[in-house]
Amino acid sequence: MSIQLLHKKLINKKLTISVAESCTGGLLAHNLTKLANSSKYFQMGLTTYSNQAKIKILKVNKNIIKKYGAVSKECCKSMLQNLSKISKSNINVSITGIAGPGGASKNKPIGLVYIGIKKSKTLIVKENRFKSNNRNSIQKLTVREVIKIVLNLI
Repeated sequence: MSIQLLHKKLINKKLTISVAESCTGGLLAHNLTKLANSSKYFQMGLTTYSNQAKIKILKVNKNIIKKYGAVSKECCKSMLQNLSKISKSNINVSITGIAGPGGASKNKPIGLVYIGIKKSKTLIVKENRFKSNNRNSIQKLTVREVIKIVLNLI
């Protein structure tokens, strides 16, 4: 499953995509825009790393973050739904997780990443537990997983 294949499919099917990233810090947007003609499908990439950015830019209700945390299915879903309203893209992706080495807890270990994907009426929020303590590795595994899921959806 490659970015090249996704690139071709998005262009051929005339689909647009937008992303809201936290723990991947823009890596997904980078991968989606590194090939020529990506402007045909890529609309926006928001790196909403802090809770403040999630609340201010993506309009995630601060009570969701208080109750469930920024790394939660609920936060990921809210990021996704609000990105979808802002971008009007055919496909929207949200990512929030713990890439480490800090920030983990017993209930939320390093490698816990939520990926949200919305395409028309289909909305998926997937919990991933990547088995790695390497920050870069977790970020790359997350991007690879997003590419795989989006390819399966289109």
